[in-house]
Amino acid sequence: MKIEHTLSLGFILLFCLSCSQSPGDKKDRDTTGREDVDVELGTAGSSSDHPGGAEDFRAFLDSFSARESFQLKRVKFPITATVPDEQDEGMAPMTETIDKYDWEMLDLYYDSTYATRTYDKYYQTVRFTSDTAVVEIRGIDNGIYANYYFKLIDNQWFLVTLNETSF
Repeated sequence: MKIEHTLSLGFILLFCLSCSQSPGDKKDRDTTGREDVDVELGTAGSSSDHPGGAEDFRAFLDSFSARESFQLKRVKFPITATVPDEQDEGMAPMTETIDKYDWEMLDLYYDSTYATRTYDKYYQTVRFTSDTAVVEIRGIDNGIYANYYFKLIDNQWFLVTLNETSF
């Protein structure tokens, strides 16, 4: 009887431990189930990295990708963009200026499965300096190439320019 009780308790404990993840294995997710962007340079971008209570870049990027009204407030219009010239046979890069009324919402949400899907595979990283962040998107064997440049202005992140030279 005592052995059965001990074995039962052991199985319950084993079950509970196997169902939980260690804190290091968990991905940060918001309420939509989205994973945080991959950050190549450590934990840069958190509010503790910027004196004076600067906005956390990860939280900003989640809101920027999810809410059009928020995004429109956080793009420095008119914005300069480098894009392929569709009129040019070789699609040479050209610079254009985009006004607020011509803006199309960006979705910089990234899930690690994007690197392994069948079509349009890519990976995304974020590089930081003291007051800038660059979201880099690189295709895997498909020509996707984009950089989105964000600047910290008055403790808030703003998109200041972009380079979408995918072909």
